[in-house]
Amino acid sequence: MYLPSHFSVTDTARLHALMRAHPLAWLVVVADDGRTSADPVPLELAAGEGEGALGTLRGHVARANPLARRDGAEVLVVFSGPQAYISPGWYASKQQHGKVVPTWNYAVVQARGRLRTVADAGWLLALVTRLTQRHEAPLPQPWSVDDAPPAFVQQMLGAIVGLEIEITELSGKFKLSQNRSAADQAGVIAGLHAAGHTELDAWMQPAPKETPS
Repeated sequence: MYLPSHFSVTDTARLHALMRAHPLAWLVVVADDGRTSADPVPLELAAGEGEGALGTLRGHVARANPLARRDGAEVLVVFSGPQAYISPGWYASKQQHGKVVPTWNYAVVQARGRLRTVADAGWLLALVTRLTQRHEAPLPQPWSVDDAPPAFVQQMLGAIVGLEIEITELSGKFKLSQNRSAADQAGVIAGLHAAGHTELDAWMQPAPKETPS
């Protein structure tokens, strides 16, 4: 992706934070016939000892999905974070000289690595259990894998294939008005907050230091 230096984020912790906040990623791979496919796949990010310097991604797809037969393929994984339209009316500089135009603010992370497919039922059960616990945790009455009949769980495990990607490259583009003045950034934050885009508003605070455009 086009990545001007003032929008580039290299801090692994910050990139991981976005990946965990927005786990539904686009898994992109080029098939043998040259066609590119992009599948939305919820992914777990594991980081720490034994998970590679940049972390490891894990998820699963239906056994019928062509991804289940792409073991060893090089893949691109795209995590899309918060995004919103930015009105030029929010800039303080609009009142000063009027030389402002609309734009779009967003945060995106790209990860690259080699795909490993996993058919082991124990591995898959541990994965879906972790994913379920994480995403059910905020609910008042969390559902558990143990709530389903064991035979049914085994049947469902047989219908999926696990995916594992050790990240070899990680990059982020956080386009958050870093090329605007501090006053313009403050205006964007206020505008986003008023429009209800509180997550993007939060990612912009504190306002990034102004850099040349």
